[in-house]
Amino acid sequence: MKIGELSRLTGVPTRMLRYYEEQDLLHPDRAGNGYRRYPESAVYRVQQIRGLLDSGLTTEIIRRILPFLNRPDEIHLHPQCLTPELAELLEAEASRIQQRIDCLSRNRDAIHAYLAAVRAAGL
Repeated sequence: MKIGELSRLTGVPTRMLRYYEEQDLLHPDRAGNGYRRYPESAVYRVQQIRGLLDSGLTTEIIRRILPFLNRPDEIHLHPQCLTPELAELLEAEASRIQQRIDCLSRNRDAIHAYLAAVRAAGL
């Protein structure tokens, strides 16, 4: 499929898809006319990238872990990619994400408490 169709199917602007390619996250083939051609599997790959970016991971980290993520329920461990450095990086990112979750939970709880007080005051 062409980049416009991938954009339409994923909701990701073509500019971002080009950025993902620049960051070595997507690898389209090129047609004879130079147009990008994406396989059907690119839809899932873009959804993965979006989800990982939305969780706060950097493109550098995503680039390193994408080879492990082929499907939602499968992780492929390639011996060349298994390094103590990557494990430490992932542990640090998991901890950072947990801190964000904890902060968001506290903020949500504070908003609910404030909302309950506002409603109790008859507003």
